[in-house]
Amino acid sequence: MKDILEKLRNDAEYYGGIGKNYLSNSDIQSLLGNIKEFRVPRADNPVFAKGRLFHQLILEPEKASEVVSLDIGSRNTKLYKEFCSDNEIEFCLLDKEVGDIKSWVSTMMSNMDFFDMITEDGNQYEVPSIREIKGVMWKGKADIIGSECLIDLKTTGDIKKFKRSASLYNYDSQAYIYQELFGKPLIFLVIDKTTHQLGIFRPSEDFIKRGERKVEKAVEVYNNFFSDNAEKSIDDFYIEEYID
Repeated sequence: MKDILEKLRNDAEYYGGIGKNYLSNSDIQSLLGNIKEFRVPRADNPVFAKGRLFHQLILEPEKASEVVSLDIGSRNTKLYKEFCSDNEIEFCLLDKEVGDIKSWVSTMMSNMDFFDMITEDGNQYEVPSIREIKGVMWKGKADIIGSECLIDLKTTGDIKKFKRSASLYNYDSQAYIYQELFGKPLIFLVIDKTTHQLGIFRPSEDFIKRGERKVEKAVEVYNNFFSDNAEKSIDDFYIEEYID
C-alpha cells in the first residue's frame, strides 16, 4: 500500500500510470453522461494549465517555476505559433494569464482566515489515497489535509452561482469520495476569478448524500460496462432519469 501511495504522489503515475487501476471523481462525468468518453485521454490545454498553476503557486510553488509563458496579447498570432513550434510545445500560457492567476493567489493568501487554514502547522499537501468504495477501488488526491478537515481549492467564474455549479461539476461526489478516502470532511475555499470575492463552502449532509448517490450510479454503470465481469456493451447504454 505504501509503495502504491508513494507512486501516486507523482502526477504522471496518478493520471497515466498505476493510477489507471482506480476510479476517481473525474470519471463520474463520463460514467453518468457519455460512457464512450470514459477514460478517453484528454489533451492538456490552457484551461487545465491555468488551474494547475493556481494550485502549484499555493501548494507546490517549486513546480510553478517550470511554467512557460509568453508576453503577447493573443494565441491567434504568428509569433505565438512560432514560439510554440520553436519550443516544441502544444501551447503556453500568456503572461497576462499568469498575472491574473498570481493575483488570485495573492488575494486568497492575503486573507488571514484563508492563510491560516492553508498554512496551518501540520498540514499535508497533495496527498493521495486509495480505498474500496461501493465495491470498487477509488483514488483521490487531497489538496490539503488539515487537522480537522480536508481543504480543496477552487476558482469560479461567478461565486454567486458556486452552489449550483458545485453539483454540475460533481463537487458533491468529490466531497463524498474524499470523506471516505481520508476519513475527514471536505470544505471548499473558492475565489471568483473576476471579482476576487472569496468564499468558504461547507458541504451539507444532503450535498454529500447526493454525491453518494452519484457514486452508486457510477459504480453500477462501471460494473455493467467496464469491470472484468461486465456483461453489457457500451452501445447498449442510454440514460433514464426522472425530471424534477
